[in-house]
Amino acid sequence: MTPRTQIRYDAPANATQTPTMPEIPLTQEWLLLQTQCENYEVLSLIIKLVAIALVALSLFLPTNAPFMMAAIVAIAWLQDAIWKTFQSRIETRILYLESLLREAPGGNREQRAFQLHSQFQEQRKQGGMVAQYLSSAVRPTVAFPYAALLGLLALSMLR
Repeated sequence: MTPRTQIRYDAPANATQTPTMPEIPLTQEWLLLQTQCENYEVLSLIIKLVAIALVALSLFLPTNAPFMMAAIVAIAWLQDAIWKTFQSRIETRILYLESLLREAPGGNREQRAFQLHSQFQEQRKQGGMVAQYLSSAVRPTVAFPYAALLGLLALSMLR
């Protein structure tokens, strides 16, 4: 019989301490919420793709179709903005979890893991719900396809 090989990992001298018990549930929640946040992003892209498909379809339909499609694109835009607002609520919780993880005892606070949203949102402005919806609606990553699609529909109405 061959003896078992043991793999040993020696942490660098400057490594942080092993996570404490309270940190483990926080990191699990962070991972779950981050996954949900990414899923919201995927679904937002699906809304955009549906709007693009509808506009493409409307270009081949009777002349009054662009008016109806413009209304549908505007509704999709607002729905996407609401969806992104739901996503931002998850981000708020993630930011809170990140603050708890950053302040956990032991280790270098500047090199803590699970700080993605904290670093990204350091200068994010807070506002009312309508302000958040409008802010999400005019973000280039949300507005781009809708503004372009509405422009295409306007052009098709002129012909």
